[in-house]
Amino acid sequence: MILAIAAAVLCAYVAPAAAGSGIPEVKAYLNGVDAPSILAPTTLFVKIFGSIFGVSAGFVVGKEGPMVHTGACIASLLGQGGSRKYHLTWKWLRYFKNDRDRRDLVTCGAAAGVAAAFRAPVGGVLFALEEAVSWWRSALLWRTFFTTAVVAVVLRGFIGFCRTGKCGLFGEGGLIMFDVSSTKATYDTLDLLAVIFLGVVGGIFGSLYNYCIDKVVRTYSIINERGPSFKILLVIIISLLTSCCSYGLPWLAPCIPCPADLSELCPTEGRSGNYKNFQCPPNSYNDLASLFFNTNDDAIRNLLTPGTEKRFKLPTLLVFFFATYGLGIITYGIAIPSGLFIPVILAGASYGRLVGNLLVPLSSLDVSLFALLGAASFLGGTMRMTVSLCVILLELTNDLLMLPLMMLVLLVSKTVADSFNKGVYDQIVKLKGLPYMEAHAEPYMRNLVASDVVSGPLIAFSGVEKVGNILHTLKMTGHNGFPVIDEPPYTDAAELCGLVLRSHLLVLLKEKTFTKGRMMRRSGILSMFKAHDFAKAGSGKGVKLEDLNISEEEMEMYVDLHPISNTSPYTVIETMSLAKAAVLFRELGLRHLCVVPKTPGRPPIVGILTRHDFMPEHISGLYPHCKTHK
Repeated sequence: MILAIAAAVLCAYVAPAAAGSGIPEVKAYLNGVDAPSILAPTTLFVKIFGSIFGVSAGFVVGKEGPMVHTGACIASLLGQGGSRKYHLTWKWLRYFKNDRDRRDLVTCGAAAGVAAAFRAPVGGVLFALEEAVSWWRSALLWRTFFTTAVVAVVLRGFIGFCRTGKCGLFGEGGLIMFDVSSTKATYDTLDLLAVIFLGVVGGIFGSLYNYCIDKVVRTYSIINERGPSFKILLVIIISLLTSCCSYGLPWLAPCIPCPADLSELCPTEGRSGNYKNFQCPPNSYNDLASLFFNTNDDAIRNLLTPGTEKRFKLPTLLVFFFATYGLGIITYGIAIPSGLFIPVILAGASYGRLVGNLLVPLSSLDVSLFALLGAASFLGGTMRMTVSLCVILLELTNDLLMLPLMMLVLLVSKTVADSFNKGVYDQIVKLKGLPYMEAHAEPYMRNLVASDVVSGPLIAFSGVEKVGNILHTLKMTGHNGFPVIDEPPYTDAAELCGLVLRSHLLVLLKEKTFTKGRMMRRSGILSMFKAHDFAKAGSGKGVKLEDLNISEEEMEMYVDLHPISNTSPYTVIETMSLAKAAVLFRELGLRHLCVVPKTPGRPPIVGILTRHDFMPEHISGLYPHCKTHK
């Protein structure tokens, strides 16, 4: 409980953004949602130490999700040139100070996190491709592949160094964490039917798991909103409940005599092993204690051990399945860094082994392979990934002969679960209110046009604008982009000159490049700045409105916005289908999309579409008759 409180204090007081898995936040960031603090240095610190405390406190959580978030945080720190606040800055990293390079680095960081957590370098690349990124380029493929290759080499080196046991639990199993390759995977038609059944059950249990997590996280958010002390109290309650289950449930299991033909010690001495004595007499073991009184990795290793049909009794597997299933649900959402992979693999492997034990007389597959397929079906049912999960599990278990069955069970479980609800990470993204844009447009968007959802009133600047007007607008609105309109005498009629960003306006105002009269001075302004002055600032580094010190006299002066305007913004005509506009916005990775009028004689811009304007909540607020929710 002390360890649990330490993790909760870090999450509640230092970095609340570090709570949970972190994969939904990374996924949203790579979709274009730059939410505050999700990749900050404090979040990285709390993610690392909170994850260590949370896992060692005995919670049914994994380290894999937090490792993905950790990798993304390290990549973001490099991408913003380090941290000025903590005096960790590197000038040579300015090269990466733009959205695309930083996004690529974060993608590589997420892939490295998966590769390190599962020792699965190719699985890490495929995870980034399938689950994390919204925009994929061929250059990104080799970059992520290079990153995960380096991870594999470094891991290999440390595992070799730690083989003598001087690094605690690190290095167990070498690069293959759960080796089941000693079992020959021979199967017939009956086994295929059993595998399909596993997939269907995994899909149903996975969708139910997602439904329960959705309800639990909603309930916890009400408690967590009341303050840090309530977050810590909730962690203490769940910690006590987990400890009571872990210690209390093994009392229900009977003692089993040690098998005679064993190569390993029974009962187990030390902290890890397959035959825990618990409260049993000598030369006997408690099979439920062998699962509960081990690390999560060792519990999975026990379930995936081949050639041990009679080691775990059916009631034991049933109790362990419901315990890990229930504890996994109630633990997610509390204020500790918590991954979903391990609870799902534990629950899936236990029910897979349960089915395997029942089918021993009929099937030619080993129970350990049924446990592996059960874990795969449950992962497919909760996370809805296919290719990456398949490769990660094959790299974890070193059994290529299982590939056809693994593919089948993942496809069946995903198909079954998709008919009930969305994947767990998609649900959490929505729960957190992150405006995630799907790759496809929703059907209701076909009945609307771009001008239907434009939020008003539109605020625009002249090409040469009064300083006071700019300052007042920045104070009164939270907009990040403003259209710049050229008016007579500079042009014959009003026309859209371009788009200017809030961050660029602040940089321009801070330098005070003002003139007393309305005049253009394009070349003169840019000579006063360096290119990196307008580069994307890191978290909390950019010029803020409070940093500006502008006198009353300067308020009446003018500033030329042409040099810092994007003179070729993406525009759509007001009558364009909203579905087409949404696809354009998402595919090009835009932040602002200008809507221009169809007919002449009107103001040159109707409005600006942002990510918010495509959200179902916004559209249903404007048009309640639209069926925006399935």
